[in-house]
Amino acid sequence: MAVSAKDLIQAFTERQLAIEGQLSELAGAIKALQARMAELSQSPASSRAPSSAGEVKATDVAMKEAGHGEVTPEILAVIAAAVTAFLGKKVRIRSAKMLQSHNEVVNPWAQQGRVLIHASHHLRGRG
Repeated sequence: MAVSAKDLIQAFTERQLAIEGQLSELAGAIKALQARMAELSQSPASSRAPSSAGEVKATDVAMKEAGHGEVTPEILAVIAAAVTAFLGKKVRIRSAKMLQSHNEVVNPWAQQGRVLIHASHHLRGRG
């Protein structure tokens, strides 16, 4: 079955419009979440002053409030809302934790274990 160039262009255009619609929905969800985070940061229980632009980045708020390895309920709500907006159905986050950055000291035992695992996956050249 041959597909004409006109059909391909039409399918591509339709797909592009669908993706642009999803992107605009995500942008709206992000703006709503930023507004909610700004609202939460201005609550009387919070000791922080609101930012000059009126926007608060969710990751900045969470990193200040959370200790290393902890994920605040606000960040979980932001992640859940973003995934819900992307997938189009409600999601439930069962667990989340902060990962170590590359700048932090890596546990040498864990690093050695990774080296051994990677070394055991030696692939022979095909030829």
